[in-house]
Amino acid sequence: MSDALTLAPTAFPPFDNSYARDLPGFATPWRPAAVAAPALLFFNAPLAAELGLDAAALQGPAGAAVFAGNLVPEGAEPVAQAYAGHQFGGFSPQLGDGRALLLGEVHDRQGRRRDIAFKGSGRTPFSRGGDGRAAVGPMLREVLISEALHALGLPTTRALAVAATGEWVYREDRLPGAVLTRVAASHLRVGTFQFFAARGEVERVRQLAEYTIARHDPDLAGTPGRYRALLERVARRQAALIARWMGLGFIHGVMNTDNMTISGETIDYGPCAFMEAFDPGAVFSSIDHQGRYAYANQPGIARWNLARLAETLLPLLSDDADAAVAEATAVINAFPDWYQAEWLGVWRTKLGLAPPSPADEAGDARLAEAWLRLLQEHAVDFTLAARHLADAAAGDEAPLRGLFDAADGGPAGITAWLGQWQARRTAPGTPDAAALRAANPRIIPRNHRVEEALAAATEGDLAPFETLLAALRQPFDDDPALSPFAEPAPAALTAGYRTFCGT
Repeated sequence: MSDALTLAPTAFPPFDNSYARDLPGFATPWRPAAVAAPALLFFNAPLAAELGLDAAALQGPAGAAVFAGNLVPEGAEPVAQAYAGHQFGGFSPQLGDGRALLLGEVHDRQGRRRDIAFKGSGRTPFSRGGDGRAAVGPMLREVLISEALHALGLPTTRALAVAATGEWVYREDRLPGAVLTRVAASHLRVGTFQFFAARGEVERVRQLAEYTIARHDPDLAGTPGRYRALLERVARRQAALIARWMGLGFIHGVMNTDNMTISGETIDYGPCAFMEAFDPGAVFSSIDHQGRYAYANQPGIARWNLARLAETLLPLLSDDADAAVAEATAVINAFPDWYQAEWLGVWRTKLGLAPPSPADEAGDARLAEAWLRLLQEHAVDFTLAARHLADAAAGDEAPLRGLFDAADGGPAGITAWLGQWQARRTAPGTPDAAALRAANPRIIPRNHRVEEALAAATEGDLAPFETLLAALRQPFDDDPALSPFAEPAPAALTAGYRTFCGT
């Protein structure tokens, strides 16, 4: 039995559970539910090394018991965190960790505090009628997409392990159960602030803000104006993150306020997907019936979510209500400019443009916008088109032109754009083709490949998942063996593709 197993003292670094210790009443102590037959499906050895874990001690039966929730490591203090949130625009005053637990916090090898949390470890007081469980497919999906974003250099929560439970969960069908172990800079969300603000608990909002500053922006601690500065830091982190999503064609799919982190990490990989043919209106989530979280809407939604955070901080910004609103509004109104600067920086890198002179500012934005219009008009693959810019930079325009040749009017459009692009690339300091290959991935989580891998894993075959994961960890590699993972899905599949929350 798993309760007879023991864990090596060196399996985890010492836990230092500041959230449970410093914020009493912000979470509920809770234990993960025991499962019938723990078995490790995935273990992230590179992340384990980064955290200072003993991988050898965690890949046997004791490790499976830990990552399934049957064995709690010494020093961990599991809690279910409280938070609220706007879900598709409607406010829910209590959401919380309904099927998740913050196991505890450790300091990694670089001294950074990291949360270690479970997802799918059973019901908590916040479960709202759910079973608190998760299925193998959605948990492995989170592995694939989060590891892909990490390899692409984006801030993201990461999967440390997935353990099968040996039990069934019931959704539309009967599915094998699993528990995900997730690592984050923190699980502080906009919705965490909303939970206490909605109850009029100003001092708890202040306490949360001070904790957040100490954890994520310690240079602000004790400074005048620190609450406005915190709001600005969060806004700038989100501007940078969303701009990078947009540069990859990534659609989060469920940008509720409880899924916006204070740290600026991507979190929650339910109905997310990567675009293939470029379409600003692309929506893959089966529950986003109105397209609220479509690709092109993501920057605006980020600003909307930040306005909700600003509302929670108003009592901290000033004792004068009008002055507090003015301070918050100034930050929210600055967000579009911060985002635009980040977006343009992303596209300068993707297009291989030299550092701009003042005269280049507007022209570079027009060049990037013209590129996106071309992709949209001719339904060209977003990822492959950017990748083939490296070939064009090296003197071979044929691969890029080939993407447009089948489109009505495509060749003329791409010819004109390439002329403008090449003219801009005559400036001193222009990046070379190698820099373009390092900026534009060849491999992304193509939706048909993800679904193939997850379907096989659900049936007990992990080989396709492992092969795909290995490819996603090499997104810029030109290895011919990876070619199948660079190929777009058939258009018919993409047109009807939908993703699900997996709850």
